[in-house]
Amino acid sequence: MAGFLKSLAKTAGPKLAIGGIMAVTGLVVFASIDRPAFEGKAAPESPAAKTANVAAVTPPPSPAKPVERRSDQGMAVDPGALRVKRVLKIDGPFRHGDYAWDENGAPATGPVIITVDLRAQTLSVFRAGYEIGAAVILYGATDKPSPKGAFPIMAKRADYYSRTYNNAPMPFAQRLTSDGVFIHGSDVQWGRGTHGCIGVPVAFAKRLFGVTKVGDLVVITDGKMLDVSQAQVNG
Repeated sequence: MAGFLKSLAKTAGPKLAIGGIMAVTGLVVFASIDRPAFEGKAAPESPAAKTANVAAVTPPPSPAKPVERRSDQGMAVDPGALRVKRVLKIDGPFRHGDYAWDENGAPATGPVIITVDLRAQTLSVFRAGYEIGAAVILYGATDKPSPKGAFPIMAKRADYYSRTYNNAPMPFAQRLTSDGVFIHGSDVQWGRGTHGCIGVPVAFAKRLFGVTKVGDLVVITDGKMLDVSQAQVNG
């Protein structure tokens, strides 16, 4: 390149030679500085790609929290609205302290609904219409009766103690109303009652706690039976 510049200076004069040198120097500087920077720069992101990236990092919206309800604000629900596809086979009498649990053959996922029949003193839990658990319950005495109607589960605490009744243990508690009605583990024996809560055997309460979530519906009736005429019996 030096020989080329000398030849250019002799034939075209000093000014052109200086201009040529500056031009070549500029090209050298561009090649040594700008090019690596240019090659390392990412291509402009398309609008579609920007939208996709935003969607990838945006967390899904949190489910709406169920509306708080008092014991006298239970929702009206037709027991026939729940289509029962299978019931558990329970041999012999179902006594206080007894429960059954069998998820074999039931869907692993699906909506969970709990039904409580105060007159029959039983609770059943259904997943996608399949009964997976049933238990004999304790319920509220005449001076503090259990509410009737449908209530969503508002909160869950595995290790809970009553704030109203002498710090009494309420294991695997699931709150249904704003005035303190729960489903929880109890020593279920004949002749005992609750202050409006639904008491179930502790081992059953633990299983129930494991399959429910906040918002799942609990339907409490007084003798209104579900339509099980089309249901199969788990053999």
